[in-house]
Amino acid sequence: MADPKVWLITGTSSGFGRRLVSIVLERGDRVVAAARSLQKIQDFPQSPNLHLLELDVTSGTTVIKERVDEAAKVWGRIDVLVNNAGVVLLGILEECGVDILTRQFRPNVCGVLDVTNAALPYMRERKSGTVVIIGSRSAWKPEIKVSAYASSKAAVRAMSETLAVELAPFNIRVLIVEPGAFRTEHIYRNKLDTWTNPIPDHDETRAEMLVRYKAIPGRQPGDPIKAMKLVADVVRGEGVAAGREWPLYLVLGEDAEQDVRNKCMMMLKHLDEWQDAIRDVNL
Repeated sequence: MADPKVWLITGTSSGFGRRLVSIVLERGDRVVAAARSLQKIQDFPQSPNLHLLELDVTSGTTVIKERVDEAAKVWGRIDVLVNNAGVVLLGILEECGVDILTRQFRPNVCGVLDVTNAALPYMRERKSGTVVIIGSRSAWKPEIKVSAYASSKAAVRAMSETLAVELAPFNIRVLIVEPGAFRTEHIYRNKLDTWTNPIPDHDETRAEMLVRYKAIPGRQPGDPIKAMKLVADVVRGEGVAAGREWPLYLVLGEDAEQDVRNKCMMMLKHLDEWQDAIRDVNL
Protein backbone atom coordinates (compact mmCIF):
# COMPACT_ATOMS: atom_id res chain seq x y z
CA MET A 1 0.00 0.00 0.00
CA ALA A 2 1.35 3.41 -0.97
CA ASP A 3 2.39 5.80 1.78
CA PRO A 4 -0.10 8.56 2.57
CA LYS A 5 0.58 11.84 0.80
CA VAL A 6 1.71 14.78 2.91
CA TRP A 7 -0.19 17.97 2.13
CA LEU A 8 0.76 21.51 3.18
CA ILE A 9 -2.33 23.70 2.84
CA THR A 10 -2.25 27.46 3.48
CA GLY A 11 -5.19 29.61 4.49
CA THR A 12 -7.04 26.87 6.37
CA SER A 13 -8.94 29.07 8.82
CA SER A 14 -11.91 29.32 6.45
CA GLY A 15 -13.18 28.81 2.92
CA PHE A 16 -11.69 26.28 0.54
CA GLY A 17 -8.68 25.63 2.77
CA ARG A 18 -10.70 24.63 5.82
CA ARG A 19 -12.84 22.24 3.80
CA LEU A 20 -9.89 20.72 1.98
CA VAL A 21 -8.19 19.79 5.26
CA SER A 22 -11.14 17.61 6.29
CA ILE A 23 -11.45 16.05 2.84
CA VAL A 24 -7.77 15.14 2.63
CA LEU A 25 -7.81 13.59 6.10
CA GLU A 26 -10.88 11.53 5.12
CA ARG A 27 -8.90 10.18 2.16
CA GLY A 28 -6.23 8.87 4.55
CA ASP A 29 -3.55 11.44 3.76
CA ARG A 30 -1.63 13.67 6.17
CA VAL A 31 -2.05 17.43 6.44
CA VAL A 32 -0.02 20.33 7.71
CA ALA A 33 -2.77 22.92 8.06
CA ALA A 34 -1.35 26.44 7.99
CA ALA A 35 -3.03 29.67 9.00
CA ARG A 36 -1.97 33.15 9.97
CA SER A 37 -3.34 32.55 13.47
CA LEU A 38 -3.28 29.15 15.17
CA GLN A 39 -6.19 30.26 17.33
CA LYS A 40 -8.46 30.16 14.29
CA ILE A 41 -7.74 26.51 13.54
CA GLN A 42 -7.65 25.04 17.03
CA ASP A 43 -11.17 23.65 16.46
CA PHE A 44 -10.01 21.09 13.89
CA PRO A 45 -10.71 17.58 15.22
CA GLN A 46 -7.54 16.06 16.67
CA SER A 47 -5.88 13.51 14.42
CA PRO A 48 -2.45 11.86 14.28
CA ASN A 49 -2.46 12.83 10.59
CA LEU A 50 -2.97 16.55 11.28
CA HIS A 51 -0.36 19.12 12.27
CA LEU A 52 -1.17 22.80 12.78
CA LEU A 53 1.28 25.45 11.61
CA GLU A 54 1.33 29.21 12.05
CA LEU A 55 2.18 30.75 8.70
CA ASP A 56 1.60 34.27 7.46
CA VAL A 57 2.27 34.30 3.71
CA THR A 58 3.16 38.00 3.89
CA SER A 59 5.90 37.51 6.50
CA GLY A 60 8.71 37.50 3.94
CA THR A 61 10.99 34.96 2.28
CA THR A 62 13.17 34.16 5.30
CA VAL A 63 10.36 33.60 7.80
CA ILE A 64 8.29 31.64 5.30
CA LYS A 65 11.21 29.32 4.54
CA GLU A 66 11.62 28.64 8.28
CA ARG A 67 7.91 27.78 8.60
CA VAL A 68 7.90 25.52 5.53
CA ASP A 69 11.07 23.78 6.76
CA GLU A 70 9.20 23.15 10.01
CA ALA A 71 6.29 21.70 8.04
CA ALA A 72 8.59 19.39 6.08
CA LYS A 73 10.11 17.99 9.26
CA VAL A 74 6.76 16.75 10.60
CA TRP A 75 6.62 13.74 8.25
CA GLY A 76 9.90 14.20 6.41
CA ARG A 77 8.52 15.54 3.16
CA ILE A 78 5.92 17.65 1.37
CA ASP A 79 4.11 15.87 -1.46
CA VAL A 80 1.36 18.39 -2.17
CA LEU A 81 1.42 22.14 -1.59
CA VAL A 82 -1.89 23.98 -1.82
CA ASN A 83 -1.52 27.76 -2.07
CA ASN A 84 -4.94 28.81 -0.85
CA ALA A 85 -4.19 31.80 1.40
CA GLY A 86 -5.14 35.17 -0.06
CA VAL A 87 -7.21 38.28 0.40
CA VAL A 88 -9.74 40.28 -1.60
CA LEU A 89 -9.33 44.06 -1.57
CA LEU A 90 -12.09 46.05 -3.19
CA GLY A 91 -12.12 49.32 -5.02
CA ILE A 92 -11.69 51.23 -8.26
CA LEU A 93 -8.14 51.15 -9.57
CA GLU A 94 -7.83 54.90 -10.06
CA GLU A 95 -8.97 55.50 -6.49
CA CYS A 96 -7.00 52.66 -4.91
CA GLY A 97 -3.74 53.32 -6.70
CA VAL A 98 -0.47 51.49 -6.18
CA ASP A 99 -0.86 51.22 -2.41
CA ILE A 100 -3.90 48.93 -2.58
CA LEU A 101 -2.52 47.06 -5.58
CA THR A 102 0.71 46.35 -3.70
CA ARG A 103 -1.20 45.18 -0.63
CA GLN A 104 -3.23 42.90 -2.91
CA PHE A 105 -0.24 41.40 -4.71
CA ARG A 106 1.77 40.79 -1.52
CA PRO A 107 -0.24 37.76 -0.32
CA ASN A 108 -1.85 36.69 -3.60
CA VAL A 109 1.27 36.65 -5.77
CA CYS A 110 4.46 37.23 -3.78
CA GLY A 111 3.26 35.09 -0.88
CA VAL A 112 2.39 32.26 -3.26
CA LEU A 113 5.87 32.34 -4.78
CA ASP A 114 7.57 32.53 -1.38
CA VAL A 115 5.71 29.48 -0.07
CA THR A 116 6.17 27.57 -3.31
CA ASN A 117 9.89 28.28 -3.51
CA ALA A 118 10.30 27.16 0.10
CA ALA A 119 8.59 23.83 -0.61
CA LEU A 120 10.19 23.05 -3.97
CA PRO A 121 13.57 21.79 -2.66
CA TYR A 122 11.77 18.97 -0.87
CA MET A 123 9.91 18.04 -4.04
CA ARG A 124 12.96 18.27 -6.29
CA GLU A 125 14.89 16.02 -3.93
CA ARG A 126 12.27 13.30 -4.36
CA LYS A 127 11.66 14.08 -8.07
CA SER A 128 7.97 14.20 -7.25
CA GLY A 129 5.37 16.68 -6.08
CA THR A 130 2.26 18.68 -6.80
CA VAL A 131 1.78 22.44 -6.47
CA VAL A 132 -1.85 23.55 -6.37
CA ILE A 133 -2.58 27.25 -6.76
CA ILE A 134 -6.05 28.60 -6.08
CA GLY A 135 -6.75 31.25 -8.70
CA SER A 136 -10.08 32.76 -9.71
CA ARG A 137 -12.41 33.21 -12.65
CA SER A 138 -11.98 36.94 -11.93
CA ALA A 139 -8.68 36.68 -13.81
CA TRP A 140 -10.74 36.06 -16.96
CA LYS A 141 -13.49 38.60 -16.43
CA PRO A 142 -13.01 42.31 -15.73
CA GLU A 143 -15.05 43.26 -12.69
CA ILE A 144 -14.65 46.78 -11.37
CA LYS A 145 -15.24 45.97 -7.71
CA VAL A 146 -12.42 43.40 -7.62
CA SER A 147 -10.07 44.99 -10.12
CA ALA A 148 -6.97 44.70 -7.91
CA TYR A 149 -7.89 41.15 -6.90
CA ALA A 150 -8.51 40.12 -10.52
CA SER A 151 -5.15 41.61 -11.49
CA SER A 152 -3.42 39.54 -8.82
CA LYS A 153 -5.14 36.36 -9.93
CA ALA A 154 -4.24 36.99 -13.57
CA ALA A 155 -0.64 37.50 -12.50
CA VAL A 156 -0.55 34.33 -10.42
CA ARG A 157 -2.03 32.33 -13.30
CA ALA A 158 0.72 33.50 -15.68
CA MET A 159 3.31 32.79 -12.99
CA SER A 160 1.89 29.31 -12.44
CA GLU A 161 1.96 28.53 -16.15
CA THR A 162 5.66 29.35 -16.18
CA LEU A 163 6.26 27.29 -13.04
CA ALA A 164 4.61 24.32 -14.74
CA VAL A 165 7.18 24.47 -17.54
CA GLU A 166 10.11 25.02 -15.19
CA LEU A 167 9.15 22.17 -12.86
CA ALA A 168 8.19 19.54 -15.44
CA PRO A 169 11.78 18.16 -15.68
CA PHE A 170 11.60 17.35 -11.95
CA ASN A 171 8.29 15.49 -12.24
CA ILE A 172 6.57 18.24 -10.26
CA ARG A 173 3.03 19.03 -11.40
CA VAL A 174 1.19 22.34 -11.20
CA LEU A 175 -2.58 22.67 -10.94
CA ILE A 176 -4.20 26.08 -11.42
CA VAL A 177 -7.65 25.99 -9.82
CA GLU A 178 -9.97 28.72 -11.10
CA PRO A 179 -13.25 28.79 -9.18
CA GLY A 180 -16.31 30.89 -9.86
CA ALA A 181 -18.55 32.13 -7.04
CA PHE A 182 -18.70 29.68 -4.15
CA ARG A 183 -20.60 29.89 -0.89
CA THR A 184 -17.66 30.28 1.49
CA GLU A 185 -17.56 32.38 4.62
CA HIS A 186 -15.63 35.65 5.12
CA ILE A 187 -14.82 36.25 1.45
CA TYR A 188 -17.10 39.30 1.44
CA ARG A 189 -16.07 40.69 4.81
CA ASN A 190 -13.72 43.34 3.38
CA LYS A 191 -15.28 46.70 2.72
CA LEU A 192 -15.05 48.62 -0.51
CA ASP A 193 -12.29 51.23 -0.39
CA THR A 194 -14.26 54.47 -0.66
CA TRP A 195 -12.25 56.82 1.50
CA THR A 196 -8.57 56.69 0.48
CA ASN A 197 -8.93 58.77 -2.66
CA PRO A 198 -12.61 59.28 -3.57
CA ILE A 199 -13.02 60.72 -7.07
CA PRO A 200 -16.45 62.32 -7.69
CA ASP A 201 -16.52 61.13 -11.30
CA HIS A 202 -16.68 57.56 -9.98
CA ASP A 203 -19.48 58.18 -7.47
CA GLU A 204 -22.19 56.54 -9.59
CA THR A 205 -20.07 53.51 -10.43
CA ARG A 206 -19.06 53.12 -6.80
CA ALA A 207 -22.66 53.27 -5.62
CA GLU A 208 -23.68 50.58 -8.10
CA MET A 209 -20.77 48.43 -6.97
CA LEU A 210 -21.83 48.65 -3.34
CA VAL A 211 -25.37 47.55 -4.12
CA ARG A 212 -24.23 44.59 -6.22
CA TYR A 213 -21.53 43.60 -3.74
CA LYS A 214 -23.89 43.50 -0.77
CA ALA A 215 -26.31 41.29 -2.71
CA ILE A 216 -23.81 38.49 -3.33
CA PRO A 217 -23.34 36.71 0.03
CA GLY A 218 -25.59 33.68 0.30
CA ARG A 219 -26.42 33.66 -3.41
CA GLN A 220 -23.24 32.10 -4.79
CA PRO A 221 -24.05 28.94 -6.78
CA GLY A 222 -20.94 26.92 -5.95
CA ASP A 223 -20.64 24.22 -3.27
CA PRO A 224 -17.13 24.52 -1.76
CA ILE A 225 -17.16 20.95 -0.45
CA LYS A 226 -17.83 19.52 -3.92
CA ALA A 227 -15.12 21.78 -5.33
CA MET A 228 -12.47 20.61 -2.88
CA LYS A 229 -13.46 16.96 -3.32
CA LEU A 230 -12.74 17.43 -7.02
CA VAL A 231 -9.34 18.98 -6.24
CA ALA A 232 -8.52 15.97 -4.04
CA ASP A 233 -9.67 13.62 -6.81
CA VAL A 234 -7.40 15.30 -9.35
CA VAL A 235 -4.35 15.35 -7.08
CA ARG A 236 -4.84 11.71 -6.07
CA GLY A 237 -5.92 10.57 -9.55
CA GLU A 238 -9.15 9.01 -8.37
CA GLY A 239 -12.90 9.49 -8.71
CA VAL A 240 -13.77 11.56 -11.79
CA ALA A 241 -10.05 12.12 -12.40
CA ALA A 242 -9.16 8.44 -12.64
CA GLY A 243 -7.59 7.60 -15.98
CA ARG A 244 -7.53 11.20 -17.22
CA GLU A 245 -4.46 13.16 -18.23
CA TRP A 246 -3.19 15.73 -15.76
CA PRO A 247 -4.93 19.09 -16.30
CA LEU A 248 -2.89 22.24 -15.88
CA TYR A 249 -6.16 24.09 -15.28
CA LEU A 250 -9.16 23.12 -13.17
CA VAL A 251 -12.07 25.48 -13.79
CA LEU A 252 -14.79 25.15 -11.15
CA GLY A 253 -18.40 26.17 -11.68
CA GLU A 254 -20.60 26.98 -14.66
CA ASP A 255 -20.09 30.72 -14.10
CA ALA A 256 -16.32 30.27 -14.27
CA GLU A 257 -16.65 28.10 -17.37
CA GLN A 258 -18.69 30.78 -19.12
CA ASP A 259 -16.25 33.55 -18.21
CA VAL A 260 -13.30 31.55 -19.54
CA ARG A 261 -15.17 30.71 -22.75
CA ASN A 262 -16.17 34.35 -23.24
CA LYS A 263 -12.58 35.52 -22.90
CA CYS A 264 -11.29 32.86 -25.27
CA MET A 265 -13.97 33.67 -27.86
CA MET A 266 -13.22 37.36 -27.57
CA MET A 267 -9.52 36.75 -28.24
CA LEU A 268 -10.23 34.41 -31.17
CA LYS A 269 -12.61 37.00 -32.64
CA HIS A 270 -9.89 39.64 -32.35
CA LEU A 271 -7.33 37.38 -34.03
CA ASP A 272 -9.70 36.62 -36.90
CA GLU A 273 -10.76 40.24 -37.46
CA TRP A 274 -7.25 41.67 -37.23
CA GLN A 275 -5.32 38.79 -38.76
CA ASP A 276 -4.11 40.80 -41.76
CA ALA A 277 -2.73 43.59 -39.57
CA ILE A 278 -1.32 41.20 -36.99
CA ARG A 279 0.72 39.37 -39.63
CA ASP A 280 1.80 42.44 -41.57
CA VAL A 281 4.44 43.67 -39.13
CA ASN A 282 7.34 41.31 -39.82
CA LEU A 283 10.48 42.36 -41.67
